[in-house]
Amino acid sequence: MSEAWIFGVFLLASGAAAATGVIFKPGAWYESLKKPSWTPAKWVFPVVWTSLYLLMAWAAARVAVLPENGLAMALFAAQIALNTLWTPVFFGGHRIGLGLAVLVCLLVIVIWAAWVFLSLDLIAGFAMAPYVLWLCLATALNYWIWRNNSSAVS
Repeated sequence: MSEAWIFGVFLLASGAAAATGVIFKPGAWYESLKKPSWTPAKWVFPVVWTSLYLLMAWAAARVAVLPENGLAMALFAAQIALNTLWTPVFFGGHRIGLGLAVLVCLLVIVIWAAWVFLSLDLIAGFAMAPYVLWLCLATALNYWIWRNNSSAVS
């Protein structure tokens, strides 16, 4: 199978994760929450996530064709599952604390995946770096919202 087809499969998985954002929109509940002044503007989220999904799919496609990639592929699967889970937990279920727990697990898995990708393919490893950085911001934002919206926490 060509690397382009493999990229398409990983992009499809990323698209499934992204689709949860269409199903579980932030809405009035999220708008009513206290958020820090450093919360990114609304338009930033779809731009960043589109870029990240493209990068992570490309990185995974580069690694998928390499020998000894079993752990890397397992970590990709785990991170895309956790990525997919966060939106329905946070926006759908309004479970801010549980969303934070999902994000912390996701961040750990993505850091591990980036490290494994880096050991297999330098470019793929570095392609995961923006995802790690964005998840650090997302985790800090989720934590801030959890700490400062006690009446909205369920």
